[in-house]
Amino acid sequence: MVAPGFDQRVWTEVARIPFGQLATYGQIADRIGAFGCARQVGWALRRLSLPSEVPWHRVVNAKGQISLSLSRLGSDWIQADLLRAEGIPVEPDGRLPLGRYLWRPETVVSV
Repeated sequence: MVAPGFDQRVWTEVARIPFGQLATYGQIADRIGAFGCARQVGWALRRLSLPSEVPWHRVVNAKGQISLSLSRLGSDWIQADLLRAEGIPVEPDGRLPLGRYLWRPETVVSV
């Protein structure tokens, strides 16, 4: 059996984030055993086709912000709208109450 590729491991772990909770790119990297690969997690999520069943919008940067960027072609605004729809308040500059909504799974899982 072939082990799943990096993107698939990211998507599988992100799919575990519960409704109304957030994770950071670094947290996802750590949970799949790819320590220090937060940026690569972001790229894996950008490779998803939209709309997606993977809740990519629940992943934010370590500062507790949506990573606003012109290169995201509007997906940052989609992300803010999806988070608000889950009851997570989003400031105009993309800041979020990460401490309040941070996903805290009980164990680290390596896929």
